[in-house]
Amino acid sequence: MGWIEKLLIVAGASLDIFAAMECQGSLISKVSKKQLSIICVLIAVFQLVSMYIGYFLSTLVIKKNPVSDEALLGEILSIAILFCLGIRLSIKAVKNERIEERLQAEISIKRTLRIAALTSGYTILAGIAFGFLNTGLFAILVMVTVLTVVCIIAGVYTGYHFGFEHKTKVYVLGALLFWIAGIDIIIRCVMNK
Repeated sequence: MGWIEKLLIVAGASLDIFAAMECQGSLISKVSKKQLSIICVLIAVFQLVSMYIGYFLSTLVIKKNPVSDEALLGEILSIAILFCLGIRLSIKAVKNERIEERLQAEISIKRTLRIAALTSGYTILAGIAFGFLNTGLFAILVMVTVLTVVCIIAGVYTGYHFGFEHKTKVYVLGALLFWIAGIDIIIRCVMNK
């Protein structure tokens, strides 16, 4: 798997965080850089641990259940995971859930931890997909860290300045990134056979 596929998958997962933080940014009266730094660290740690757990789980499955064509099975499962994650984001875009707007002095850490917990479940699935594709873990963890921090900061400031109306576009973009990565894996499988 090349770095482009890795980047597509990590960016797709990070855009979910962008949308959530955009909603949080639309509610605050002022962006606190100190609090934003704390939020970046909290969510990035959640994402890193989740990605590692997913990757680790996939290696356990591979080691315990050796199959004759392990690579093909891993690719099929990864493609299924990526398409399901894309479907999930597209459903969120179609639902376009409204948020209850109440001006807050700062972003709620409790709500941020809940967001981190929810998105980490999907990051675990992305980690499983990476594990089945036998990708290098270190590069993925670096990408997760960088893109998570960038998406948190960009999401908060986008929400602060423009409101939360762009979240549906972000969900669609995330879904497209997952689907493009899945299609790319399919093409790579066909070309290698």
